[in-house]
Amino acid sequence: MPFSAQPPASGERYALSASLDNARHLSSLLRAVHFQDHATCFATASGLRVTVEDAKCIQANAFIQAEIFQEFSVQEESVMFRVNLSVLLDCLTIFGTSSLPGTSTALRMCYRGYGHPLMLFLEEGGVVTVCKINTQEPEELLDFDFCSTKVVNKIILQSEGLREAFAELDMTSEVLQITMSPDKPYFRLSTFGNAGSAHLDYPRDSDLVEAFHCNQTQTNRYKIALLKPSTKALALSCKVSIRTDAQGFLSLQYMIRNEDGQICFVEYYCCPDENITEAEL
Repeated sequence: MPFSAQPPASGERYALSASLDNARHLSSLLRAVHFQDHATCFATASGLRVTVEDAKCIQANAFIQAEIFQEFSVQEESVMFRVNLSVLLDCLTIFGTSSLPGTSTALRMCYRGYGHPLMLFLEEGGVVTVCKINTQEPEELLDFDFCSTKVVNKIILQSEGLREAFAELDMTSEVLQITMSPDKPYFRLSTFGNAGSAHLDYPRDSDLVEAFHCNQTQTNRYKIALLKPSTKALALSCKVSIRTDAQGFLSLQYMIRNEDGQICFVEYYCCPDENITEAEL
């Protein structure tokens, strides 16, 4: 019987149990939201969401759909717990981050419920390692309430376009200014660093722009320190959806295709920089 298909010992009932033939599918996504030590895990029948927040200004969510797993079972309507993400990543990569060609680390993840540890069973090349990670009471998470009806502007870009922008713009700037408009400049990224102001424009008919839905002109600034963690997800992604609401809150949704061609999503929410006045724009 394959390792990932082995049933739990008799009498053991898990609130959450999941199996993956390749633990790297999970660890690479978790690394994309790893900018704080702790994360909140939220499991439902549709899959697993891992949320990381910092200073109530930025939130990252990694979504791993149930279909990605070889087995995914949630015995309650929802299961929620807080875990040390740094420790979890160390455990997932206990056999190393780069396996030999043709080999991978199989994972079985089990959680009995409130107060119990998260258990990881990892197997590679016939060697099995068991890790128990203490869980904590989940903290209340920010609700950015980013439903589609509240989105004012939305642009979908090929990720290479945004990767090039971050490479070219002056990252000594404290803020990244984003302009989205139904008219020129359509989509503009601006920085104000030691070398002066820099602007990068994307016409709406650019080959890099896959969708352009802008209803009104918006210019908002975001602290680059808050956006920098999202470059981990950007590096893995093939497309990125950039959305803003009426208050200028920013959503960056990255579409990531794993080694098996399966699609997962990582989303970052960021508050606008409230220190910037309209007169400065």
